[in-house]
Amino acid sequence: MTLGQKIKQLRESKGMLQRKLASILEIGDGFLSKVESDQKPLKREHLKTISETFDYSYNELEALWIATKVYDLVKDEDEGLNALKVAEEQVKYHKNQK
Repeated sequence: MTLGQKIKQLRESKGMLQRKLASILEIGDGFLSKVESDQKPLKREHLKTISETFDYSYNELEALWIATKVYDLVKDEDEGLNALKVAEEQVKYHKNQK
């Protein structure tokens, strides 16, 4: 599931219209529509507001946000999956060094 899909799911589960959530986030409802359809990225600072509005885990939203950024970097690369595996190993290595 993408961040946009998760936001749409959370919003719809509360019966909230796009324009209401857009108002809460202080963005246009057309922009929110594009976020929900994964055509536009949402700013990281909006995650806290979404988390609080829907009483949903900030960490899970942040993981989806980061995953979207990573996906955008590797989606058109022939070695994208290999690069993700290497990056995963690097993250594990650096966490063990702390």
